[in-house]
Amino acid sequence: MTQGVGQGPEVERTATLRDFRVPAYVHETGPYGHSTHPGDVVPPQEEAYPDGYTPTERDLPVVHPGDPLGGNVAPVSAGIPQQAEGVGPLYVVGDVHGYLEELLAALREQGLIDVAGNWCAGTARLWFLGDFTDRGPDGIGVIELVMRLSAEAAAAGGYCKALMGNHELLLLGAKRFGDTPVNSGAGTATFQAAWLLNGGQKTDMDRLQDHHLQWMARLDAVEEVDGYLLVHSDTTAYLDYGDSIEAVNDTVRETLTRNDADECWDLFRKFTKRFSFRDEGGADAVRSLLDTYGGTRIVHGHSPIPYLLGEVGSEDGEERPEPVVEGPHVYADGLAIAMDGGVTMAGKLLVQQLPLDN
Repeated sequence: MTQGVGQGPEVERTATLRDFRVPAYVHETGPYGHSTHPGDVVPPQEEAYPDGYTPTERDLPVVHPGDPLGGNVAPVSAGIPQQAEGVGPLYVVGDVHGYLEELLAALREQGLIDVAGNWCAGTARLWFLGDFTDRGPDGIGVIELVMRLSAEAAAAGGYCKALMGNHELLLLGAKRFGDTPVNSGAGTATFQAAWLLNGGQKTDMDRLQDHHLQWMARLDAVEEVDGYLLVHSDTTAYLDYGDSIEAVNDTVRETLTRNDADECWDLFRKFTKRFSFRDEGGADAVRSLLDTYGGTRIVHGHSPIPYLLGEVGSEDGEERPEPVVEGPHVYADGLAIAMDGGVTMAGKLLVQQLPLDN
């Protein structure tokens, strides 16, 4: 379905609808440089594609019937450093997008929380890769859970931390700037319109408070843990913000502190880029980040695994089976681990201990 800024906010999204819609401009080659994700829409240039345009194999390779979507967990290489003595196991969580109940179930399954939803994993270390809100029914509930688990894990000798996703930037921008026009590079755009296009939930905006905003604005964009470089987006755009992890995180926070709508929009736009690691040259793109920031493998969310694998249908309209995601997807010569299981499209919310099991 083609989505445009002209679709007004008067149409309120239902909290339970998993409307993972494919817009008409999933493969932008214009001012945005990289394709945007189906459902992560930066308003496009006028008439960028004809009405009724459908993604084809040129945009996202088609996975044909019988091609496996699950079982794509590859063995970890021997290059991952061993954990220091006394340090608890490391876990990562993919995109949550407001699906609080699914998150609670996945955390319980891994033994990180008890039946009451409290931290029970002692010195374990837990990293969320961003995108807590939008599309799902309870984004604010997800943020509050992560904030609470952060305190409980610290008290137990472990930790629970989170990265900045593009949807955190989007929600911050919608709250701060609303309908203020921004220089999008392709005409007039606003954070409010982009937020609505990307699954913004009125219930989240109504419940959003200052302490939620402050928490989101202070999130790091990049971290390195146990030889894993953790980021939200599968893009090299992080290189635009600094040549060290500290520099990138400082630049992102300073940009948000200046409260300039155009600067924040540019930050959101770059964090929305994707698929840099997927095709020819993808492994080299990963290496460019690893060489700059450290680590031996990169772990990211942002791009759902079915879309990385090309499960979008076909040009002849033939129906395809629903994607099945069993675990993380390892690709780019084994250097990249994708963690967005596609919970917004009836996929799976992934919580994974690292290193991966053989």
